Amino acid sequence: MSIWFNKHLSIDSFSGLGKDTMGDFLGIEWVEVGDDFMKAKMPVNDRTKQPYGLLHGGASCVLAETIGSVASAMVIDPAKFQCVGLEINANHIHSATAGYVTATALPLHLGKSTHVWDIKIYDENGKVICISRLTMAIIQKRDFVTPRSL
Repeated sequence: MSIWFNKHLSIDSFSGLGKDTMGDFLGIEWVEVGDDFMKAKMPVNDRTKQPYGLLHGGASCVLAETIGSVASAMVIDPAKFQCVGLEINANHIHSATAGYVTATALPLHLGKSTHVWDIKIYDENGKVICISRLTMAIIQKRDFVTPRSL
C-alpha cells in the first residue's frame, strides 16, 4: 500500500520540482517513485566535486536532504502541514569521481510530528557511497511560508 498522500503519485508528478533551487544547480534528477520509496540521481562533476576530484560530502548531503524532504512533503496533506528539516547525518563510505550517484529514500518512521528517512547513495556500479539519516519535523501549515514548486 502506498505511503504517499496522493495515491496516484508518479515520477511525472516531479516534473519541474525544485526549479531554480540548489538541487537544480547541482543537477539532481528524479528517477523513480514506488509505493514506499523514491530515487533521485546527481552527476559527479565540477559542481559536485571537492578540490581532490572526489564527490563532495556536502553534495551528498544536499542529495540526501533533497530526496528526504520531498519524500516527507509527499506523505503529508499539503493543505494542512509542511515539513522542515530537524537533523541530517551522513557517513561517507566510499568515494565517487565520475558518472552519477543515485539516492534511495525509505521511511524508518512516519509519525504525526516527525518523519525519519534512511537514505543510501550508490554509484553506477551499486557501491555504497554514503548512508544518511534525515529527520523531518511535520508542522501546521503557516500562511507566510509558501513552497516554491510543490
